[in-house]
Amino acid sequence: MTAPIQPAPKPRGVRRVVFVAPSAFTLGNLFFGIWAIVSATRGNFLWAGWFIVFAGILDTFDGRVARLSRTSTRFGAELDSLVDIVSFGVAPALVMYFLEFQAAGRFGWVVCYIYIVAAALRLARFNVMVGSTPSGWFTGLPSPAAGISLATWYPFSQTEVSRNALAWLDLQHQEIVLLMILLSVLMVSSVKYPKWPRIGFRSARGLIALVLHIVIIGGAILVPSSFLFPFCIGYAAFGVLRFALYSVLERQDRLALRSAESSHTMEDHSR
Repeated sequence: MTAPIQPAPKPRGVRRVVFVAPSAFTLGNLFFGIWAIVSATRGNFLWAGWFIVFAGILDTFDGRVARLSRTSTRFGAELDSLVDIVSFGVAPALVMYFLEFQAAGRFGWVVCYIYIVAAALRLARFNVMVGSTPSGWFTGLPSPAAGISLATWYPFSQTEVSRNALAWLDLQHQEIVLLMILLSVLMVSSVKYPKWPRIGFRSARGLIALVLHIVIIGGAILVPSSFLFPFCIGYAAFGVLRFALYSVLERQDRLALRSAESSHTMEDHSR
């Protein structure tokens, strides 16, 4: 009787690379976040913004790699949050400080501090609420979306689209302050934001997701300066408009329910 053939064990080196890969993306995210801060202190705001965008790309990859390779760990989640507070909290705030608020005195760094606190609270709440939020949705504006919104403002402000067709988006100091406060509030709010939809070829939803991915990636590659900032602002506005619409509909449903209950009560009394 021959012994059953045992499957060959996976090489330790391959397994080690699979476990290390997500953390490598996370540390690359941190590298670009620090580089963005250094660039901002030197007055190179254009590249400071793009480095935060690069950090956002790596932040997307580390989670996807961990899920695909089934190597998600508590350590990786905590490391990701610590890195995100630097890349999407501290770095965008300092870029805006050196760009807009350096001469504003105490007021300038207080606004930046409020933004960083909101990003920290957003990330802490995300860690606590893992598994308790609806699938496919974030509670509160994700910190990478908020950080990239601020990071891409300066590249967008240098484009012809900003100067001509969208001159109304030519934000000044007061509007920048308002933008940072609004992003801070949205990060700690209960407004729901959609995650990136999954691509598929067997359903209309999957095909729509494919088209959406192509549009986003194409815009980010072909015209990043003109595309990314309006897209991020549109994403933030989408959550607010959806929240407002659902609030109105829920209020109407409650009023209709109360009206129906009161009419039933009056009928019961009349009998």
